[in-house]
Amino acid sequence: MNVLSTYRLQMRGPASGEAFTFADAENLIDYFADLGVSHLYLSPILTAGEGSSHGYDVTDPTTVSAEIGGPEGFERLAKAAQAAGLGLIVDIVPNHVGVDVPRQNPWWWDVLTHGRDSSYSSYFDIDWDVDADGRILLPVLGSDDDVADLIVDGGVDGDVLRLGDLQYPIRPGTGAGTGAEVHDRQHYRLVGWRNGTCGYRRFFSITSLAGLRQEVRAVFEASHAEVRRWFSENLVDGIRIDHPDGLSDPAGYLAWLRELAGPDAWIVIEKILAFDEPLDPTLPVAGTTGYDALRETGGIFVDPTGAESLTGLIESAGVDYSASPAIARGLKVQAVTQTLASELRRLCRAAVTATGRDHELLPDAVAALLSHIGVYRSDYLTLSSVLPVAIAETTAAQPELADPLALLTTALNTHPEVGVRLQQLCGAATAKSMEDCLFYRDARLVSLNEVGGEPEHFGVSAAEFHRRAADRAALWPHAMTTLTTHDTKRGEDVRARIGVLSQVPSLWAELVKGWERITPSPDLLTGLFLWQNIFGVWPTEGTVSTELRERLHGYTEKAIREAGLHTTWNDPAADFEAAVHTWLDAVLDGPVAAELTATVARLAEHAHADALGQKLIALTAPGIPDVYQGTELWEDSLVDPDNRRPVDYAARREVLAAGSHPKMRVVRAALQLRRRRPDTFVAGGYRPVLAEGDASEHIVAFLRGRDVLVAVSRWSVRLADSGWGDTTVTLPEGSWTDILTGAGHANRVRADELFGELPVALLERTDA
Repeated sequence: MNVLSTYRLQMRGPASGEAFTFADAENLIDYFADLGVSHLYLSPILTAGEGSSHGYDVTDPTTVSAEIGGPEGFERLAKAAQAAGLGLIVDIVPNHVGVDVPRQNPWWWDVLTHGRDSSYSSYFDIDWDVDADGRILLPVLGSDDDVADLIVDGGVDGDVLRLGDLQYPIRPGTGAGTGAEVHDRQHYRLVGWRNGTCGYRRFFSITSLAGLRQEVRAVFEASHAEVRRWFSENLVDGIRIDHPDGLSDPAGYLAWLRELAGPDAWIVIEKILAFDEPLDPTLPVAGTTGYDALRETGGIFVDPTGAESLTGLIESAGVDYSASPAIARGLKVQAVTQTLASELRRLCRAAVTATGRDHELLPDAVAALLSHIGVYRSDYLTLSSVLPVAIAETTAAQPELADPLALLTTALNTHPEVGVRLQQLCGAATAKSMEDCLFYRDARLVSLNEVGGEPEHFGVSAAEFHRRAADRAALWPHAMTTLTTHDTKRGEDVRARIGVLSQVPSLWAELVKGWERITPSPDLLTGLFLWQNIFGVWPTEGTVSTELRERLHGYTEKAIREAGLHTTWNDPAADFEAAVHTWLDAVLDGPVAAELTATVARLAEHAHADALGQKLIALTAPGIPDVYQGTELWEDSLVDPDNRRPVDYAARREVLAAGSHPKMRVVRAALQLRRRRPDTFVAGGYRPVLAEGDASEHIVAFLRGRDVLVAVSRWSVRLADSGWGDTTVTLPEGSWTDILTGAGHANRVRADELFGELPVALLERTDA
C-alpha cells in the first residue's frame, strides 16, 4: 500500500498511567480514515521497560509488548486498518536497549550473569578493557562506598545482589559471603555514577540505555526477527529508524534492513541534517523523518525584519550574539570532555592501540576537532570533506594540537574502530551540546531552537524554501515531512505563536522590559528565554489551570537544568531553582498575567494564520506528511513528556463532524486531496508561483503537478497595516476551486479575494 501520509500515535500500556493500546487505536480507525490519512504510524511497540511512557527503552526486541496488546492485538489492528484502506508504519530502535532494570532485559541479565561466556556478550558494545579485572563497569550507585551495603537476597528465580530497588544477578557458584564479597566475584562492577566511567556504549549519556552491535550479523538477525515477521506477514508497509547515526555502520545497517524489508517497504530514518548537509543519496531509504522540512516550513513565517530588535533585547542581558559559533564550539568541547568523558577515553585508548603512540594533548585534540564539525557524523559519502576541513580549522586555531591530530589521523587510517568511535562520539556531542544545552540558552527567538534547527539563521527566505522544496521533490519525494514529533522542543502551534514575535519585536521588547520591572526574574537571560515559552502556551481566555501551572513548572525545571547556566541535572542548585519557580508563580498569579492575556489576544489572529499556513505547507509540499497525534486541532505542547499527553479523540470526532474548525478543515482537505490525487503529490514535481504587487512578499505559493495550487499568507501583522492593495496571483489555465472554502477562481486572482475567508488557499483544478 503506497504511503501518502501518516498519523503518529504514542502507544502506552496501563502501567504508564495513561494507556493507549492497539485496541484503542483500532477503535479510532474510522476517525483516521475520515480524516484522510493513509497510514497509522506507531511509536515503538516492542517490549519496553515496565510502565514505559514512550517505548524507546526496549528490553526485549524479540516480542511485541504485551502491555499494549501483544502480537495478537497488533495483528488485529493491522487487519482492521487494512480493511479500512489504511496501513501501518512502526518506529523501531536498533541503536540501544533498556537496561535500567536488568532483570527485564533477558540478554543483558545473561551477560551480567555469565560475562564473556554469555551467548549475548557480543550483542552489546561493552568496554571490557576499562576495568583492570575485565569486569563490566555499571555506574548505578550513589557512590563507590555503597557496595558495602549490598546484600544477597533470595527470590523465586534465585539469589540476587540487592541494594534498595537495584537487583543484579549472581554468577553461578559465587553466592556465598557478604554482599560486598559476592560483588567482587561477579562479571560486573557496580560503581558510583559520578565517576564519569561507563563500561558500555550508551545512548548519548544515558546509562540506562546500552548500545547494540548491529554491525554483527547475528545481532542484527536476532534483534530484527520480529520486524522480519511483520513484513513477511504483510502487517506493516514501512518502518521508521530511530537514531541510525549512533550505529557503527549506518549505511551497512540500512543495506541489511532494505534486504530484510524488501524493495517496496517505506523506510525513513531519524537523521538530523545540518543547515548545509545533504542526505547521502546512496542510502537505501525514502529519506529522513523531516526535521529539515520542519525548519524550512516554519522558517518562512519568521519575519527577518525582527532580527535586529530581538538580538538587541538579549544583548541587553549581557549576551554577545555574534559569539554564538564560538559558544557552540565551547559547549561541544565541554560535552566531549565532561559529559562524554568515558567515551572520549575509550576513543583515545583505541587510537593509542592502533598507533602504538600516545600524546598528552590527544583528548584535547579530539574535543577541539569535534567542535569544528557541524554534523552528527561525517563518514557519509557526501561528507568526505568535512573531517579534513575540520582538521585544518582546528590546527589553524590551535597549532599546538597539530601533533596529536596527526596521531589521530594515523589511527583513523590504521584501524576502523577509531573512526567508528570518533563518529559515534561526534553525534552524541552534537546532541548534548546543541539540542540539550544551547537550545535552552539561546533566547533570541526560541521557536527557532528546534531539533534540526540552527537558531543563528533567523528564518528561511522564500527563495531558499522553494529551492529546497524543489530539491526534495526531485531527490527525496517520499521522505517524511513533519511539524511536530515526540522530540520537538515545542509543538507546531506554540512555535507559530512565538514566531509572530519576529513581526512585533519592538512591542515584545517593551512588554518584557516592563514585566521584568514588575516581576523581575532571578536571572535576566533565563527570564528572556522563559517569557517567550510562557507566551507560547498562555491560554487565550487568561485562566491558568492547575494542569497548565504544573506543566509550566515541569518545563521550567527541565529548561534551566538543560541550559546548565545556574543549575544542572547532576547538581541541582536548590536556591536558584526555588527562586525561578517562585518567580513563575508570581507571573502566573500577578499583574503581568493580565498583560500576557491581552498580548495573546492581540496577536492570536496572526498566530493562527501562521499555524494554518505552515500546516497546509507541511501537508502539501514535497514529501510524505506526518500528523503528530492531536495536531489536527490547536495544540499547546512543550517538550517531552508534555508533548506525549493523551489526546481527546472524542472531542476531535465531534469537531471533524462539525467541519467548522479552521485547522481541522485544512488537515482533512489536504489529506483527502492527497488520497484523491496521489500522483500529483508523489510524482507531480514542484513549481513556485510568484505573486505580483506591493504585498507580494506576504504570499508563498507553489504548484503541485498541474492540478493543485497552494497559497499561504505570512507576516500578517505588517500586512494589516498596509493591506493587500493590488497584489495578485496568476493561476495556470483552467478553472480552480478552493476546496477549503468552495470559492471558484480563474486567471489572475486578487489576494484579498483569494484569502477572503482564510489566510490559506488550497486550489484544485476542476475542469480537467
